[in-house]
Amino acid sequence: MKTLRIATRKSPLALWQAEKVARDLSATHPDLRCELVPMSTSGDRFLDQSLADIGGKGLFVKELEQALLDNRADIAVHSMKDVTTELPNDLHIAVILSREDPRDAFVSPNYATLAELPEGARVGTSSLRRGCQLLAARPDLHLVPLRGNVNTRLAKLDGGECEAAILATAGLVRLGMADRIRQRIEPELLLPAIGQGALGIECRRQDARIEPLIAPLNDPDSALRTRVERDFNAALGGGCHVPVAGYAELTAAGLRLRGLVGSPDGSQMLRAEVQDSVAAAGKLGTQLANSLLARGAGEILEEFHQDADT
Repeated sequence: MKTLRIATRKSPLALWQAEKVARDLSATHPDLRCELVPMSTSGDRFLDQSLADIGGKGLFVKELEQALLDNRADIAVHSMKDVTTELPNDLHIAVILSREDPRDAFVSPNYATLAELPEGARVGTSSLRRGCQLLAARPDLHLVPLRGNVNTRLAKLDGGECEAAILATAGLVRLGMADRIRQRIEPELLLPAIGQGALGIECRRQDARIEPLIAPLNDPDSALRTRVERDFNAALGGGCHVPVAGYAELTAAGLRLRGLVGSPDGSQMLRAEVQDSVAAAGKLGTQLANSLLARGAGEILEEFHQDADT
């Protein structure tokens, strides 16, 4: 195989991610030519509505997946936090690259930390996960919708639409904007999104040409952590557009998985964690989901879905 076609969104961050995969593949296979297939997705086009209102983060990947199914591309590169738990039958996530810092970043022109924000400050975020945790910690804050790519959101912040914004540390680092980060927020305050910081490569199942080419890029530890987080989300019945967070860490004792389900206004917040050996990774997601469901997570999620439908 001489040319490999990589489906990607057109945003600067998505292009960076696809170009990184292309560089890594070219370094591994010097004779291989990688060709980007940039695409505009529904999630990129409908910026005047919240993701929860128009179908969730899955809107960032559907067009890329269709390109794989139509054989217009050979692989697609995704931010794993945007990938739905259920994939088309003929596709799968074959590779997870080494994970970048999964924490959320506090960005502000005038304040060094979230705790320094004055009462009633405006914080830019369109993430239900971030919003519910921010309001649980600081009910005085006013959340301002902030959609668009990283540059667009930073421009809105710098233009005075809010006093601070919460973005993914990984995206800022990858775009060379780590200097904009005032605080990397620890998971104890803002539990990360499922798969945040991880890049995945999706391809057709049992593609004998593609899978051997991309297999060397897989990072086993990152793949394990991402899979456990996604197992938790799937067992919970959550999608990519509900206030759910999950974060897996490898520790000296094995694998630690933390999860959260909250109401969008932060008035209800359920947290739990489980820890076991790496050998037990396959059951941790379900175990954590069952723990939260037993404490009422299902009712919170159902109420959110009903509100979203009205």
